[in-house]
Amino acid sequence: MLRSIPTVLFRALFIIVTSFIAFYATVADAAFLYFDPQESEVYRGDTVSLNLRIDTDEGECINTIDGVVHYDEVIRAVDVSRGESILSVWLEPPVIDEELNTISFAGGIPGGYCGRIPGDPKLSNVVLKIILRSPGFTVGGESSPTATVSFGQDTQVLLHDGFGTQAQLNTQDAHVILSDKAGNIPDDDWRGEIIDDDEKPSDFPITLTSDDTAFSGDYFIVFNALDKQSGIDHYEVFEEPFSEFWSFSWGAADTPWIHTDSPYVLEDQTLNSTIWVKAIDKAGNESVSKLIPDQALQTISHNKRIMYTFIGGLIIVLLGIVVYVLWSRKQKTAVDKEQYDE
Repeated sequence: MLRSIPTVLFRALFIIVTSFIAFYATVADAAFLYFDPQESEVYRGDTVSLNLRIDTDEGECINTIDGVVHYDEVIRAVDVSRGESILSVWLEPPVIDEELNTISFAGGIPGGYCGRIPGDPKLSNVVLKIILRSPGFTVGGESSPTATVSFGQDTQVLLHDGFGTQAQLNTQDAHVILSDKAGNIPDDDWRGEIIDDDEKPSDFPITLTSDDTAFSGDYFIVFNALDKQSGIDHYEVFEEPFSEFWSFSWGAADTPWIHTDSPYVLEDQTLNSTIWVKAIDKAGNESVSKLIPDQALQTISHNKRIMYTFIGGLIIVLLGIVVYVLWSRKQKTAVDKEQYDE
């Protein structure tokens, strides 16, 4: 009986220590996704904006957010703004599915996000801004219903630890009260933000890279423009072959701009093209950047191979003609000499 007391104490202590370690590990690796504001009210026909934000525990960094947002069918998602997002690389740009009432997205932060900087008065933790619209009218049903906006079970956040470890995730829903009062659609807040946006997106760099683990080792570019007002609507890319450099003109109807997003795998893997990227915000303002690949990375393009083959063939033909002419003259000289000797 006396021996059992230390054993019981040891087991109790072991359980307490183990529970503490497990609790600490869970808290240390936690991420918190939530909407701001958590509760709001919107008049019929008007819009309301919800900022999707993320908080991380002190000392913890994350680099990937793969999310699915659900919203009740009594409200409608009309737009998503990435203007102030901490995500700079979009694996899947935000997509609204009106049939499933979901918004799905996946993005990353190459350098990681470690939370709000101490002393920074601004909440720089926005992932997305979601714009929801209340229906203009309802027939029957509940007066002033409440719409719930929540996170799907597939939503996950990965730690910036080099292993893609999934963080312990906590989430908080948002609730939007759909007032039965009529709104004033011409004065809609979100539409007003777009109309008032007369500034183009910020200047942005284009980074050329390749990785054996991504896109089969092909060259691709990464870019990210910021637009603090209406937000970036989309990007367009144009690869202009060097041989056609002087044929490019802005606004040309036949310019083959490709609607895309970052990252973008280059079509010209020989890097014999000037790369243009155009960022367009939701108000239609544009900002353009260009990149000329380093000459040391360039290889012979298909067009150059054709040109070199043509030039080589032409040289061979010309040499053949010269040799034939010289041989013909030599033969003629020999015949003339024989006739002279006779």
